[in-house]
Amino acid sequence: MKRAASAYRCQQCGFASPKPGTCPDCARTGDFIALVEERPAPQREGRRVALTSGRPRPLREVEIEHVARLRTHIGELDRVLGGGVVPGSLVLIGGEPGIGKSTMLAQAASRLAELAPPVLYVSAEESAAQVRMRAERLGIKTDGLLLWAENDVNAIEAQLDEVKPRALVIDSIQTVFLPGLESAPGSVAQVRECGARLMSLAKGRGLATFLVGHVTKDGAIAGPRTLEHLVDTVLYFEGEQHHAYRVLRAVKNRFGSTNELGVFQMGERGLEEVQNPSGFFLAERPRDAPGSVVVASLDGTRPLLLELQALVAPASFGTPRRTVLGADYNRVCLLLAVLEKRAGVPVASQDVFVNVAGGGRITEPAADLGIVLAAASSYMNCPVRGDVLVLGEVGLTGEVRAVTGLATRLREAAQLGFRQAVVPASNLGDGAALPLEAHGVATVDEAIAVLLR
Repeated sequence: MKRAASAYRCQQCGFASPKPGTCPDCARTGDFIALVEERPAPQREGRRVALTSGRPRPLREVEIEHVARLRTHIGELDRVLGGGVVPGSLVLIGGEPGIGKSTMLAQAASRLAELAPPVLYVSAEESAAQVRMRAERLGIKTDGLLLWAENDVNAIEAQLDEVKPRALVIDSIQTVFLPGLESAPGSVAQVRECGARLMSLAKGRGLATFLVGHVTKDGAIAGPRTLEHLVDTVLYFEGEQHHAYRVLRAVKNRFGSTNELGVFQMGERGLEEVQNPSGFFLAERPRDAPGSVVVASLDGTRPLLLELQALVAPASFGTPRRTVLGADYNRVCLLLAVLEKRAGVPVASQDVFVNVAGGGRITEPAADLGIVLAAASSYMNCPVRGDVLVLGEVGLTGEVRAVTGLATRLREAAQLGFRQAVVPASNLGDGAALPLEAHGVATVDEAIAVLLR
């Protein structure tokens, strides 16, 4: 049989070339990455899982199979998964090194092993002794959790016939390999083929499977993008290593919403659920401090109260500095221009530093008015009252636009002791009852007059 020619691929972006060299796509961004030689998999007959059977039928005749989810009883994880993990689903979890992926999956596997044993945890990176030490630190002593250090997918498949687990954890997809492929573990071909094989095992056996994925320097899961299209659920574990909190987000979920968010805190006994994330982020908020404003960010159905801090000081050099942590830099620069042009606050000659306290992140425009008022408060040295919540999107003409989920955001603030809120005037037009006193503003200048003048 004639063998196919070798191909050369970039392990970062997946660019393919018939000749060796460096990746031209990555070179445009300043990264010179050598192309790695890969040989195609040998043609072989293998077990395939048929996703369809029989003839085509009308949609109304298709039967829906209701499968009970396996709950990990880690409330924040179950929330993001949509109520628990579905048997036969393939879940990919990505995150930076040391963020807590293995810790969270070890805790989840332990809970599943107590409720639906056995659970097989395959460690392809660490030795069994290293995983055992982590389990002892986390207080995991479940007999239904089976640990195995192996990176050969064929050996893992053979072991499944003997163990017959209810759930499977692979740590990680970049370190397992198929012996039939001549490329190294972690290469594009290996990641793609191993992911496809594990998907077939999960669907064919009804086996809930978790995969740990490494990430690139840009924060995306390493390997081909087809890996994320292949799996049923993609979760990203985020957070600053110098802060105790961790955030779990779903960017793809075939069995639930992608708008849910889970918050954890890293402690001595592993990851702990944060039942009240808003109170966690506001625990150390200073009282009556100029430049401090509280906003409500809505992640899915969960409102999250965060403290925005701004510091405005005279520029030491000719060009003023703009430093932003936890928010979009370009949007903050836009809002500062609106503050000077529409409200007459001269910040163009000032150094401006904006930070989301506690290491939080804000991505939605509902925090625009909070950023503007925090900068104005710091410049005027006039604090915003501590019991006031600020919400609103700001346009280039200085208008304050409506936000979604106003009642949900205000309800969360009322539970934490806030008494008033400055919100867009257009949100108050329907006359609906709100959980706290709300003042409607139509422009940035009006909002400054209400809170700072």
